[in-house]
Amino acid sequence: MMAASSRPTEENPRPSSLLAYNALPGHQDFDPTISDAKPIADTGTDFYDRSLTSRRYALVGVACTSIFSCLCVIAGIVTLARHGISGVTPLNMVGSTAWADILPLILDLIVTLCTESTGFVHGISLRSALASESRLRFNTNLRLLTAARGWYNPNGALLNGISVILLIISYSSASVVICVDKNDDAIYGIAITGIPLLILGIALLLQVIIALSAMRAIKILTWSSSPFDLTAALVHHTQLTPATFRCMHRVSDLDMYEGPAKPPETQPSAWHAHPSIRKVVIFLWVICAACAGWAALVMYIWDRTTFRVGNPLTLQTWSFFSNTHGNLIIYNMPDVHLHGWILLFVNIAGVQGPLTLGLHCSELIVNVIRDERQWRCATRSQGLRVTTNPLKPIFTHPLCLILFIAKPFLHWMFGLSFDIGTYATIDTLDSLLIYMYTAQIWNLCIALFILACFFTVIALRRPHGPQPAAYGHLQTLANLVDEWSPVMWWGHKEDGIPYCHAGTSDHPLPDVKMDCVYAGSDAGSLVPLS
Repeated sequence: MMAASSRPTEENPRPSSLLAYNALPGHQDFDPTISDAKPIADTGTDFYDRSLTSRRYALVGVACTSIFSCLCVIAGIVTLARHGISGVTPLNMVGSTAWADILPLILDLIVTLCTESTGFVHGISLRSALASESRLRFNTNLRLLTAARGWYNPNGALLNGISVILLIISYSSASVVICVDKNDDAIYGIAITGIPLLILGIALLLQVIIALSAMRAIKILTWSSSPFDLTAALVHHTQLTPATFRCMHRVSDLDMYEGPAKPPETQPSAWHAHPSIRKVVIFLWVICAACAGWAALVMYIWDRTTFRVGNPLTLQTWSFFSNTHGNLIIYNMPDVHLHGWILLFVNIAGVQGPLTLGLHCSELIVNVIRDERQWRCATRSQGLRVTTNPLKPIFTHPLCLILFIAKPFLHWMFGLSFDIGTYATIDTLDSLLIYMYTAQIWNLCIALFILACFFTVIALRRPHGPQPAAYGHLQTLANLVDEWSPVMWWGHKEDGIPYCHAGTSDHPLPDVKMDCVYAGSDAGSLVPLS
């Protein structure tokens, strides 16, 4: 069984089956916020990467989010002070309304960057909170749907629920900030509305406060998103104990026979290995079906309406961008006062909320697959690099990049299909109209269908090869990794009678023998497997 040595490293400079993960260059500095848990090894040696670089990046992102949210609050207050609750602030962009469709996409991208920054800090603190309660099973969890104990805990159920509402409000308000304004010379231009901008700033600022409160409420073991740094940290601080005789057991074998096993030819899919992934995939298909039902309902209402707007939906009237020549229905809010804005935001959040929550939950699939692909690098020629640049997975891993692009793009597509007609005359809003464009709703439905198909295929894909699948399951990784180093390889380590041993090393290892039975290095006392 792997355990961290309790003797000074000078007496045992290179243990073969212990936590022999020396500190990497650039990670020697001590962080008082890491953990106050008592380690079982010499405190002068780092057994895992605390990833202070990730912390610096995260705090820079949170700081930028704070600045942007404060600017939104200030601009919103100035607009309200000058023009009232129905007022807008014109931008120096007159003569073209094409920017009214493009600027919301840019704003959605900024909102995505801000919420990802606060979400990273919130997720890292949740991970440490669950670990302190002995409830952490996987490296990746549903951040806003998994709560630590305590109602007033920043990672508790109450503030997690508030965070869900704030996340939805952030995207909902972003779709209403930009409006079209007509000046005295009847020239159309672009303006920003005060109330949505103020609400956007407040929503982002509250998310920053919750994230920082969560960071301060718990001692964070490591800021690294790597499951290997987290596993080593938990083992080092005695919050996770590797199990013996399970060097060939996958994450799906946890509740099965615990003894020796032969190497399997294929591994379970993420769908079968992680129970929450099944719920996420099903939820994505429910959102897709609901979007199709929404489009069908709009077409039905349009067909039953006496005073119709637009034309029947045909290939000739179908377009990507919304226009009044297509098939649509319109309804308006009572007036441009406070209760009108409240009713408008309730309408937007009620329709956009499932989309926001579904995209948030999709992070689980992406991160679990990312963790597994990192682990499977241990059988390749270049080996598994435990520590990487924290920004590298976002921009180099295809799944992370796809989801990062999909979030603002799908929210922008929603804005095209559920358009808020905020039209102003001489810096004052005339009315609050809601346009539902059938063709654009179907476009959104098609995009959601493609996304759901993509994540379904990814979740059902079964990795090939004898290397046991872990999908970021911490106990499984602790059982499989018996020697820690900055670069690791997994494979056959020892021949034995009657059982062999597979594990990790700091040098390439031969492939495991498919006709042998593996049980680990401590299997000498086991009865042979019949």
